[in-house]
Amino acid sequence: MNESLFGTKKLGFGMMRLPMCKNDGAPDTVDTDQVCRMVDRFLERGFCYFDTAHGYLDGQSETALRTCLTSRHPRHTYRLTNKLSGGFFKTEADIRPLFESQLAACGVEYFDIYLLHSITADNYDHFCSCNAFAQLQQLKAEGKIRHIGFSFHDKPDFLTRVLTEHPEMELVQIQFNYADYEDPGVQSHGVYEVCRRFGKPVIVMEPVKGGRLATLPAEAAAELDRLQGGSAASYAIRFAASFEGIEMVLSGMSDLAQMEDNLNHMQAFTPLNGAEKAAIARVCSILKRQDTIPCTNCRYCVAGCPRQIQIPDLFACLNAKKQYEDWNSDFYYEVNTNGHGKASDCIACGQCEAVCPQHLKIRGLLKQVSEVFEQVPSQ
Repeated sequence: MNESLFGTKKLGFGMMRLPMCKNDGAPDTVDTDQVCRMVDRFLERGFCYFDTAHGYLDGQSETALRTCLTSRHPRHTYRLTNKLSGGFFKTEADIRPLFESQLAACGVEYFDIYLLHSITADNYDHFCSCNAFAQLQQLKAEGKIRHIGFSFHDKPDFLTRVLTEHPEMELVQIQFNYADYEDPGVQSHGVYEVCRRFGKPVIVMEPVKGGRLATLPAEAAAELDRLQGGSAASYAIRFAASFEGIEMVLSGMSDLAQMEDNLNHMQAFTPLNGAEKAAIARVCSILKRQDTIPCTNCRYCVAGCPRQIQIPDLFACLNAKKQYEDWNSDFYYEVNTNGHGKASDCIACGQCEAVCPQHLKIRGLLKQVSEVFEQVPSQ
């Protein structure tokens, strides 16, 4: 593990799912008091890696970092990663002003790591035509970035192309968890193997699959409970951290309790043993028998929806109903459509599918949701 780049611990603080304060009649805001306590505890326990992006929490993630971390702790005590998201620039001339605004928002003079955000076959040409790869190299040469790379949401063959065309990229951030390890839609095992073949250090996102692996169906949860060694989330994070070449595992911690659980199991990290690997294999078999939507709640689909449909929340309602035979899923469907569009309000414009890192067929899935919760028959 590269200590100068990642620190001595393998757990990183992903700043996309921070605790929020409800505001009557106004948008939710980050609970900075709780985030300050979380940041302090994280650093106190010897962890130092933080990850954000310009679009997280509608821009609040970057400013929360300035309020809770960078304005309160010496620069040498933490590592900070930010990203260049394709939706925030149209031309090469837009990149540097955006980057400078990110430095200002975060309250720092440089980023330890800066990534091209969520590279896919659909947006790769945009990054290339705007010379984004070259721009990162120039910013690194100027000392404003220490290390450059990209996060990736596509198939192994395409990753091979990107790394072949851009060997200057130093590291790759990938979606990697035990549910997606052999999943044909995500192929995280294959993507990981490409990173290894090219000798690139790996950063893991979505190790708990947007929280889905923290709250398992009863049959699956029982397999891990028998081990008597930790929470469901801890096994998911340790699974990801157990692979050679994986230098950092990000966790989007939403409260102090989640943080304490993660810190306790990653303070003195030990790879999974044989019994734990066998239990996770049984959990995977159970999950594969369930017909659920593999949404990770990244929420990229929500911002551009013209009907303001809270797509991940509605998918979660359907998954809960399928996984847990959850009697109150109908109630939460009403909660999540109060003031927002229902699944049946979808006009099939396709904006959501264009930005979905999981390449979900969202329009068809929303029809399934409407059939279940609104009794709207399929056409």
